[in-house]
Amino acid sequence: MKEILKVNELVKIYGDNKNKYRALDKIELTVYEGEFIGVMGPSGSGKSTLLNMVSTIDKATEGEIVIDGENITLLKGDKLSDFRREKLGFIFQDFNLLDTLTVKENIALPLSLSKMNYKEINEKVKKITKKLGIYGLLNKYPYEISGGQKQRVAASRALINKPSLILADEPTGALDSKSSMELLETLENCNSKENATIMMVTHDALAASYCKRVIFIKDGRLYKEVYKKDSRKTFLKEILDTTSLLGGEGNEII
Repeated sequence: MKEILKVNELVKIYGDNKNKYRALDKIELTVYEGEFIGVMGPSGSGKSTLLNMVSTIDKATEGEIVIDGENITLLKGDKLSDFRREKLGFIFQDFNLLDTLTVKENIALPLSLSKMNYKEINEKVKKITKKLGIYGLLNKYPYEISGGQKQRVAASRALINKPSLILADEPTGALDSKSSMELLETLENCNSKENATIMMVTHDALAASYCKRVIFIKDGRLYKEVYKKDSRKTFLKEILDTTSLLGGEGNEII
C-alpha cells in the first residue's frame, strides 16, 4: 500500500529554556492511502498539536513529516502554500466559510486559486455537490443555510481537488446529532467509494467509530491504536473501553 503520511520521530517543544513544554515526544505514525484514521486523547495529550504539524499550521521542533512523498518540514514560502493548496483538504469545526461568497464560490475557491478554467471548475463543483446533496444550495450564502449544510459545503471544498490527505478537526463539534451523522456518513462514503485518505481529530467516540483505525495519544506519545474488525458497535465499545482507561468517557475526552 502507498504511504500517504509518514511521521518520523516528531517532537514539538513550546516555551524557552526555563519553561519548556514537550507537546509531542518522538511520535511515529504511518497512514496509508484509503485509510480513515481517528486521533483521540485527553485534553493536552498532543492530538491537536499533531494535526497542526501535519496541516503545516505549525512547525516541528525535531523529526520529519512526509506527505505523498514530500518532506513538508523542508518546505517554505510559496512552495509550502502550493503544497497545502494542492495536496491537503481541510474540514474545521467552525466551517471556515466566507460569508461574502456564495456556496458555489466557497467550494470553488481552491480551484480558483489554482487558476483552473471556469468550465472545469463548474463541472467539478456540480459533481461534488450532487454527491454530497447540496447542489440546490449553490447560489445561497453561508448565513442562509444550516450548520449541517455548512459542514457539507466545507467537506465539498476539502474534497473537490482530490487532495492526497483530508484533515478534519472536530468536524462534528458544532453540529446536532442528525447533522453529525450525515457528515460522518458522507466522510465514510468518500473514504470507501472514492478512496479518500482522511485523518480526523475528535473527542467523540461515536464519531471515531466511523473510522477504520483510531490512535490514542497520551502525554505527547502514542498510547494505543485500535482497528475496526467487525461491526461499528463492537468498534465503538473498544474505543469507549480505551478512553475510559485514559481517564475520560466517550464524548468527554477532548
